[in-house]
Amino acid sequence: MVDDVVVIQPGDERGQKIARAMASQTANAIIQAFGGGPLTSSEVARQMKIPITTASYHIENLLAAGLLEVMETRWSEKGREVKVYGLANQVLIIAPPASDLRSVLQKYATLFGIVVLASLGLWAILPAVLPPSWDVPPVPRAASGNKEDFSTLQSPTFDAAGVPPVHDLVMGFFFGACAVLLALLVYEVYYWWRTSPRRVEKEQ
Repeated sequence: MVDDVVVIQPGDERGQKIARAMASQTANAIIQAFGGGPLTSSEVARQMKIPITTASYHIENLLAAGLLEVMETRWSEKGREVKVYGLANQVLIIAPPASDLRSVLQKYATLFGIVVLASLGLWAILPAVLPPSWDVPPVPRAASGNKEDFSTLQSPTFDAAGVPPVHDLVMGFFFGACAVLLALLVYEVYYWWRTSPRRVEKEQ
């Protein structure tokens, strides 16, 4: 069972230590050697056929990065302290840099302002781009009581090319863009909440 869950962000101190510790093939081979169980530095050197100074160097780097931990301490026949190292029982999660909730809200407030400006721009430009409309409502015939004559007053207004009025186009664009922004905002706030360091610490 995993004892710890660690969230690493690119560029932070822990991430840099791990990158330095794993920068060589020897360090990766030492990590694989510990897959068989705890070892001392001399046992690693003997198993990998490398100098004990090289083994101790990489073990210290892996220990500082938190990838290894001291499992126990023994005493040799000569009275020397011998440390037994093993893999740290943890899960490392590499996540993008965390942003606070205020920055998320500020970003979407800026995007909402852009949508408003774009809508106003469309309101000003579309009348000059769209063809002339014939949105003058038809004049009803003399009161004849015919339902077909009265229905002409209730037909939707379109221009000669079958395009809805400028008002409908602009409002459709505005509300559609707002719906997309709202969906993205909800997702990003949820993602921020899921990756919040405080929440990760509570789950541990």
